[in-house]
Parts: sequence; structure tokens; C-alpha cells
Amino acid sequence: MELSLLVIFWYGILHAFGPDHLTAIADFSIGKNRKRTLLITLLFAVGHGLSLFVFAKVLEHVEISESILAYGDIISASVIIAMGAYLLFMVATDRIQLGRHMHRGEEHIHIWFGKSHSHDDAMAKTSSLTLGLLMGAGGVRGMLVTLGAVQGGTVDFTMVAAFTLGVMVVFACFGVLMLYVNKNFLGSLVNVRRAFSAAGVISLAVGSNILLG
Repeated sequence: MELSLLVIFWYGILHAFGPDHLTAIADFSIGKNRKRTLLITLLFAVGHGLSLFVFAKVLEHVEISESILAYGDIISASVIIAMGAYLLFMVATDRIQLGRHMHRGEEHIHIWFGKSHSHDDAMAKTSSLTLGLLMGAGGVRGMLVTLGAVQGGTVDFTMVAAFTLGVMVVFACFGVLMLYVNKNFLGSLVNVRRAFSAAGVISLAVGSNILLG
């Protein structure tokens, strides 16, 4: 059993390196501080694991054709494309803002969407969890192949926990990289808009490649 969990943990690590996942993390992490970035990445990983668990349990009892499972990839790609289009729209309509203020003698930079500044991060947290749930549909086939190799296709929560932990490791490391980018390259509104434009274009490219592939 321990070897099976190790295999699934390793699969979670490999799975998390998918360009669609890293693109999604980047889209949500640009301009965020350390606490928000790490929380968003963890919520995305949890949502991803839960989604795969639910889909895998359903597929244990319901036989679904390969063509139907392929729609999971379409869902993932569509989400990425929608995010890219949204970011580009925000840039084009000047709805990405940057503000500075002093707090306890230290300058803080805040980046937000829209015309008015809001510290409410509940929407970003909910969105990252929801995104993880939606994109989990795209990894069902690969996870079932792995489970079939190590456990005869039977899914339990321990396996999903091992997979989610593997995903979290990669997402957390990528989140640290995004924190470095936020701290060192996003000190001006021009750079912020360039970063969101790049993220939007990459999201469209990655999502389109998945659909065309």
C-alpha cells in the first residue's frame, strides 16, 4: 500500500507540471502577496484533488466511453481560454490598478481589478477552488490509468490525499516563483499590465493547444 501511495504521489507531482495548471496558478497569483498566493495555490490543489476523487468514484460504478471522458480536456481548455480572454479584457479596458501605501513604516503595493480598491479576497479564494474543481475533469483519464496500475482501479480518500499532496508540492513551489516575480518585477502599473497581458496570451495559447491537440 505504501508503494501505491508513493506512485500516486509522484503522479500528482508530474500531473501538476501540466502547462494548463501552471498557467492557471500564474493567472491567479500575479500581484498577490505571500499569504494570498500560497492560499490560492493550496485551494486550487484541494479543488483539483476533490474533483478527481468524485469523478473517479463515479467512473468506478458507471462505464463511460473514452469519447465522453475527452470532454474533461475540453472543459479544462475552455476554462484556461476564458481566463486568458478575461485578463486581456481587463488590460484593454484599463481595469487593472496599482496602489501604494505605507504600513508600519513599510511600503505596500496592492493590485486589483476594477476602478475601486477592495481588500475582499473571498472571490479570488472561491474562484481558485472552483477552478481546481473544473480542471480536475481534465485529469480523470490519466489518474484512472495510474490507479488501475497500482490498485486495480479502486479509489479511496487516502489515494486522493497522496495525489493532492503531490500537486500541492509543485503548486507551492510555483507559487514561490510567482512571489519572486511579484516582488521584483511588478513595482509599476506598466509592468503589471504587461504581466497580465503576457498571462492572458499564454492562457489563450495553452488552452487552444489543448483543444487542437
